Amino acid sequence: MNQTDLINDPRTVLTLDAGGTNFVFSAVRAGREAVQPVVLASHGDDLDLCLRTMFDGFRQIMNNLPAEYAAISFAFPGPADYPNGIIGSLQNLPAFNGAVPLGPILEEEFRMPVFINNDGDLYAYGEALFGFLPYINSLLEKAGSPKRYKNLLAVTLGTGFGGGIVRDGELFLGDNSNAAEIWLMRSKLEPSMNVEEGASIRAVRREYALGAGISFEDAPDPKDIYEIVIGRKPGDGPAARRAFERMAEVVGNALADALTLIDGLAVIGGGLAGAASVFMKPLVDEMNSFYVNYKGARYGRLVQKVYNLENESDLREFVKGEVSRVAVPGTGRKVLYDSEKRTGVGATRIGTSQATSLGAYAYALHKLG
Repeated sequence: MNQTDLINDPRTVLTLDAGGTNFVFSAVRAGREAVQPVVLASHGDDLDLCLRTMFDGFRQIMNNLPAEYAAISFAFPGPADYPNGIIGSLQNLPAFNGAVPLGPILEEEFRMPVFINNDGDLYAYGEALFGFLPYINSLLEKAGSPKRYKNLLAVTLGTGFGGGIVRDGELFLGDNSNAAEIWLMRSKLEPSMNVEEGASIRAVRREYALGAGISFEDAPDPKDIYEIVIGRKPGDGPAARRAFERMAEVVGNALADALTLIDGLAVIGGGLAGAASVFMKPLVDEMNSFYVNYKGARYGRLVQKVYNLENESDLREFVKGEVSRVAVPGTGRKVLYDSEKRTGVGATRIGTSQATSLGAYAYALHKLG
């Protein structure tokens, strides 16, 4: 399904934003939220109460929006067997301890299909269908470029470092529902650690604390560290800038590793995406860096040139490409040819939460056919 099909689809999908503290229930129809969300405490330490909260939340949405409902679709923490709707043991919702068949429980209660996925996967799907991917492709179309992108790596920078992959318009989940577990890549700066230790809220706070000579507990939140960088708040400016630069180097290396296999665009969401103006350049510089072989020769970190799509000049050059007209021998025909292999990295255009909700909606309708 494409964006136009989804916007014109009359079916309604019930959604849930499942947090450790609160559950936010809503519904999406025709590609947009169709009801005022309902927020209830999650009661994540009591399974029976947590399940009753889910029943109550979805029923409140159904009562507030008279319509026929096609499905329930939402993101939920893992580990999980998402295709079968079975949730494993969770840290932030300790009531889920073992194997809880959440999908089948909800199907029995509401007599409709239930689809559960990882939040990184649904975020990626929403960006691919409604957000970053159609935005970039629309710019290419307006410029008369023959180039179009069909593949997307979407990552979220926040409490953790999550990801999702969309390949040729299809969400790629993997055989164990474990595709795009990018947080488990090796950190470039701390090779004994996984990349999330250098690509998260705690990483930015830790680096600022080290640079400023204060304890981690006294380190400000990344939003405040960002405002120190841009001069809105007092603080240790060099330490603040270095905190984001270190994160950018770690994230840029992980994205480059992933894009060697995916060959698509990359979009960044999550709570730290709001600071993209201070970390995007060093992130892209890392992706455009070089390897050196034993003879001392240099070659690119990636085959593709990487553009910072948050920078106006870079965005113009990316859209322009290297387009020429190539004659077809024996005919008077010429075809457009864009010879530049390139990719780009940018921040979410529609917001992480909205992209995830739209991804859940689109996934349900896609599975229903």
